[in-house]
Amino acid sequence: MDKSLYIAMSGAKQTLLAQTANANNLANTQTSGFKADLEQFRSMPVFGAGYPTRVYAMTERPATDLSAGSLQTTGRELDVAIEGDGWLAVRTADGQEAYTRAGDLRITPEGLLQNGAGLQILGQNGPISLPPAQKLEIGKDGTISIIPMGTNATNMAALDRIKLVKPAPGDLEKLNDGLMHLKGGKTAEPSADVTLVQGALEGSNVNAISAMVEMIELSKNFELQTKVMKAADDNASIGAKLMQMA
Repeated sequence: MDKSLYIAMSGAKQTLLAQTANANNLANTQTSGFKADLEQFRSMPVFGAGYPTRVYAMTERPATDLSAGSLQTTGRELDVAIEGDGWLAVRTADGQEAYTRAGDLRITPEGLLQNGAGLQILGQNGPISLPPAQKLEIGKDGTISIIPMGTNATNMAALDRIKLVKPAPGDLEKLNDGLMHLKGGKTAEPSADVTLVQGALEGSNVNAISAMVEMIELSKNFELQTKVMKAADDNASIGAKLMQMA
């Protein structure tokens, strides 16, 4: 069988993988705090017995785009956005510490502070739990203050402080849960340099137009690879007929 068939097949497969990453970016254009995944193609020579005369395609995700999305004012007291660099610390479903920019917070009936994805927001001593309150304020430094139910409106009390971190971008990696983690399974120390804006959310940093253009380009690339596979199959069929006539 023509070796070009395998080369075209690998190219089609890797194009589908790139399309999957791009489609995930496009699907999250309206997700608060989402960071786009970057992907790239590169050539991979096939090493083995003899000379590496064949080069296959490989798709890889070299990094995540950590640029900030646009701030959207909501006026909701539980919405917070990070101003500049920094991350909110959250607890994942398996109990690990991870980091996100999604500040669409909510309070569960049990009093736990979570974001829109259901991840528990971490404070100075673990997940934040809040009592019933008639008013809640989140300061620029992440300090959560409330006026408890049934008390005087001037009795504002500080309960906890959201853990805000600012690790170096090179120390972060995006895992399959869609959250940022410190490499090596470590946890970041709280940083006083991170500030919050209450009543606002950070939008996704995905450019929908660029993602659509890339989707079209990848579709054309896949179509080209399938045409090469069809040509290789046609050549094999013609060669077989010639052998029968000989």
